[in-house]
Amino acid sequence: MNKTVLITGCCGFIGSHLCDFFLSNNFKVIGIDNLLTGVTQNIEKCLKNPNFLFINHDVCYSIKIKNDIDFILHFASPASPTDYIKYPIKTLQIGSRGTENILNLAINKKATILVASTSEIYGDPLEHPQNEKYYGNVNPVGPRGVYDEAKRYLEAITMAYHRKFKVDSKIVRIFNTYGSNMRINDGRAIPNFIKQAINNENFTVYGDGKQTRSFTYIDDTISGIYKLLMSNYSGPVNIGNPSEYSILELIGIIRGLIPTNSKIIFKELPENDPKVRQPNITLAQSLLNWRPKIELRDGLKKTILHYRKLHKFKL
Repeated sequence: MNKTVLITGCCGFIGSHLCDFFLSNNFKVIGIDNLLTGVTQNIEKCLKNPNFLFINHDVCYSIKIKNDIDFILHFASPASPTDYIKYPIKTLQIGSRGTENILNLAINKKATILVASTSEIYGDPLEHPQNEKYYGNVNPVGPRGVYDEAKRYLEAITMAYHRKFKVDSKIVRIFNTYGSNMRINDGRAIPNFIKQAINNENFTVYGDGKQTRSFTYIDDTISGIYKLLMSNYSGPVNIGNPSEYSILELIGIIRGLIPTNSKIIFKELPENDPKVRQPNITLAQSLLNWRPKIELRDGLKKTILHYRKLHKFKL
């Protein structure tokens, strides 16, 4: 009998890829999304699959599901600064009320649950690279705090349910994932720069552009998530690419892939924007035998091709 997986945030970037992955591996999939930031366009193929059920629902409100559920992946949440600054209270509610509702569902269904955390729980780190034992440097009252603290609370309540109710839980800390199904107006660096390059608009760089990020192609992220879900480990695990690039280096690579007349304009760095970001993936390597396989340049080629097909861009 096919196993059933429930995915919250199924119409979002990572959630939609998870739906595709599990359906292609003969799981039955129940997708939940209230379309706050997700779009049904991301799950068009899934909707035609008889093993897929979509429920339009806000996880901040409890939900009863008759189906048996074997696994739950909790990915509901605004994820880009543009979104969580626009929806600050909702972001906090999803991380708190929403996570508790989904944990209670996991208890009710005796399901294994994996919750999506983020490298943002490390804040503007004072330790580099960041490993799972680092507690982070987060400003809880800054504008980014709504996302950082929502995810820190998500981790805390997940571990509380694990300890008190013996919930079989996993926590994935995701580092700067990119690829198809990211909205072109997402606001994050890669879709932003691709759109600007294709349209010959100026690249918008915040700060001096020397701040770093570690970009992970979506296929690698999905692989790491699945391996963690199937593991016996309950603590947080970094899933990210340790190859570190400055924002200016990223623009240089995109310029090499998209002929463009775009120039760089510099704007003020947002409050508490991390200066560095690089995962230590020693734990993922030893525990899951996982490491990313796709180089940034190759992943960007795939992402650019996706945007060209989807938006019919022409140079």
